[in-house]
Amino acid sequence: MRRTVAAILRKELALELRTREAVPAMVLFTVTTYVLFHFGLDRDSVDGDLAAGVLWVTLLFAAILGINRLFVADHEQGGFDGFLLAPVDRTALFVAKAIALFAFLAVVELVAVPAFALLLLGPSLGQALPGLLLVLVAANLGIAVVGTLVAALAIQTRARDLMVPLLALPLLVPVVLGASSATAPLFAGGGAGTLPGDWLALLGLYDLLFALIAYAVFDFLLED
Repeated sequence: MRRTVAAILRKELALELRTREAVPAMVLFTVTTYVLFHFGLDRDSVDGDLAAGVLWVTLLFAAILGINRLFVADHEQGGFDGFLLAPVDRTALFVAKAIALFAFLAVVELVAVPAFALLLLGPSLGQALPGLLLVLVAANLGIAVVGTLVAALAIQTRARDLMVPLLALPLLVPVVLGASSATAPLFAGGGAGTLPGDWLALLGLYDLLFALIAYAVFDFLLED
């Protein structure tokens, strides 16, 4: 299974490097949204709950763009049929796609988080960065797992661009809630507070639960 996952992952990364369809659009969306918030809120800076909410809602909607494109090439170029005919574990496709989506989110956040700090964030990002990295990893895992599962389901429908947000956004509400609640103390106006361990644990539990669900159903979903 490792070789299959590695082969699919190399293909996904090479395809994105060649076409540049997902990551540039996600980066442009996040930066543009932060610029709109900068002028729309009519405030020099934000902190606390508002800062965390703006950060995570923007990252979530940017992730939807990546989720929409995750299986498009496989669907349009017959990749699904070829994979089903290959004598390999079919869950390898899910694992590789989820890793690829996680990598896309990480690349986007390398630009999005500094842009957010520059355009909107009042407190210093330096003090909050260690805790923020933990929250980003936990939230990205949840988004990658749920996003891959939803993308595989939606690609089979004609209205996939509509189905992805309709299915993914309700499922990802716990991720946004947990991530923003965990991040809010890090963006406190008086300086970065302690990272709430209970919210981080909630994110970890959510990731584990949906990873098990996705592992169990993806094989049947791919055949249908």
